[in-house]
Amino acid sequence: MPARVKDEHRSACPIATTLDLVGDKWSMVILRDLLTGKRRFAQFLTSPERITTNVLADRLARLETYELIERRAYSERPPRFEYLLTEKGAGLLPVLQEISRWANTYIPGTWHPPDMFMRMKVRGTGARRAPHAEPIEV
Repeated sequence: MPARVKDEHRSACPIATTLDLVGDKWSMVILRDLLTGKRRFAQFLTSPERITTNVLADRLARLETYELIERRAYSERPPRFEYLLTEKGAGLLPVLQEISRWANTYIPGTWHPPDMFMRMKVRGTGARRAPHAEPIEV
């Protein structure tokens, strides 16, 4: 389990506190990739935004610290990990869908997400950490 982060936020504003967690250049892109099926470090590197390995490692650790994702070993030798959304992380799906709709409406030339992504709904258990809280297509 990664080190806990101080609960220091700029304010109690829900927008500001959310941006404190995922408002950097890369976190929501990584969450998008997790929502669309990427799980392993090398898979994230294939995204068109071309994140560097050091930034990716930093953001994955940060997302794990904020309990938006969890890391699970899939190989002991050499040590290899995959990353899974927690229920808290999967709960950002509607936010990413709305950002996509907004960008498609107001920013010419933006990609239209796959219909599968835009139709997804989140299935959760109500548990604080639910690695199986994966988006499901409806």
